[in-house]
Amino acid sequence: MNKLVLSVFFLLNIGLISSQNKLTHEVYFDTDKYDVPPTEENRLLLFISTITDIDIESISIYGFCDDVGANSYNLKLSQQRANAIKAIFANNEMNEDLITNVDGKGEILLKIVNEKNILKIRGLNRKVEIIVKPKPPKTEEDKKEEAVVEEKKQTVEEQLKGELKVGDKITFDNILFKTGYSTVTPDSKKVLESIAKILVERDDIYFTIQGHVCCTQFSRDAVDRKTKKRNLSEARAKYVYDYFAKKGVNTKRMRHLGLRRKFPLGGDPKLDRRVEILITYVGSN
Repeated sequence: MNKLVLSVFFLLNIGLISSQNKLTHEVYFDTDKYDVPPTEENRLLLFISTITDIDIESISIYGFCDDVGANSYNLKLSQQRANAIKAIFANNEMNEDLITNVDGKGEILLKIVNEKNILKIRGLNRKVEIIVKPKPPKTEEDKKEEAVVEEKKQTVEEQLKGELKVGDKITFDNILFKTGYSTVTPDSKKVLESIAKILVERDDIYFTIQGHVCCTQFSRDAVDRKTKKRNLSEARAKYVYDYFAKKGVNTKRMRHLGLRRKFPLGGDPKLDRRVEILITYVGSN
């Protein structure tokens, strides 16, 4: 339609883009395309990695087109672009429940300061705008309640030292994985080392290490960002298996298995990025 409306009217729909309380990111697309270019996907994954440790209240995804083409075509294309970004979030363990808006806004044409080239302006309008709103800081009362709940929990170490039977499942609550990766956080590695020492001594049990992922669609596995393969739950289980083996746990006593997103816990999504062990045999010391 080539309407050269030099305005920033899309800010009417996203009026808080400049707010200090929000984080934003833009993904740019090729003409008439809604598949994300590799360089833009890499930029998006880097942005996702920066927000994984943030307590997020909501994520909004808005798709746009330039001013070329019919209104109906541009509206559909902008929605496809927004949907493509939502899929990448899901494949990389971002909780879909946090995504409150996935909207195609159609065509726009921004006024770019000191820019005369209309092709460059149009290129900047073929995009998706992502707005992340963090939750307000926790109150002292919230922190106290969480501390009480944690105190009442039996630790993994206590469970492993206690009486066990076939079918028992022990979730490694304090072993947290980096979003999109099979490696654990530095603090988690200390806990993993403590568990490994107990398992070396507790040689009467055999077990399966089960890996899980968070937030993917249709119970699919997530993509391992390091290898680009869709087998992240298996990679997490294998990581723990290899770690235990390195610390002296007999490999004949354990196996590893990826369970994709078949068994979400229903609480904090980060707890679904987990590994647990299923006791398969208990012998005598």
